[in-house]
Amino acid sequence: MNTDKLSDRLATVANYIPKGSRIADIGSDHAYLPCHMVKKGAVRYAIAGEVAEGPYQSALKQVQLEGLTESIVVRKGDGLEVIEAGEVECITIAGMGGTLITSILEAGKDKLVNVERLILQPNVGAHAIRRWLSEHHWKLVSESILKEDGKIYEVLVAQNGIGEAVDSDVDELELLFGPYLLKEKNEAFREKWELEKRNWQRILNQLEHAEQNDSTLEKKRELEKKLKMVKEVLS
Repeated sequence: MNTDKLSDRLATVANYIPKGSRIADIGSDHAYLPCHMVKKGAVRYAIAGEVAEGPYQSALKQVQLEGLTESIVVRKGDGLEVIEAGEVECITIAGMGGTLITSILEAGKDKLVNVERLILQPNVGAHAIRRWLSEHHWKLVSESILKEDGKIYEVLVAQNGIGEAVDSDVDELELLFGPYLLKEKNEAFREKWELEKRNWQRILNQLEHAEQNDSTLEKKRELEKKLKMVKEVLS
């Protein structure tokens, strides 16, 4: 893999990394993102973190192959275990589910005190991340949504808002759809929510034919609420 050019998904993440910062890429896989950023001279130091042995070895190999061992350190560990407090200003986590990303942030909260920026790219469940950010005084400052190879990805960017009064009662609409994405409603956004709408409608139809108990009724109410929201957003 030539790390001179990144996939559109990773290039979008890269665009949000502040120039000259020290970064940690968690779940770095082949360390493509850190290699690309260091070669461009966009960051001065990077940590590539991996929990699994295979990807950890792949990252090590890539960094050695590119002759970047002076600027990129590859570490094996779970989530934010691979960084020391105060070691980096920016953390990127890309290519996993939103719930997993929030659990990584939650487990490593003590490491985030001096971190200025989080750039998070969930494959699903972006709403879980938005909720976590709002509850932990991180301010969402930008979002992107894009389609690549038939898949739709969201990228969320947050600044450390510790000390700021963050509105914990965040609008449910904004949590689900994203405040910045809602303003733009680009093609990828519309496609994603059209698909979700169809999926929710299908589940709702199935529930209509299921045994009607408290659990079923609760699920139906939740889906009807979401469907109403998505129809309003897309109209």
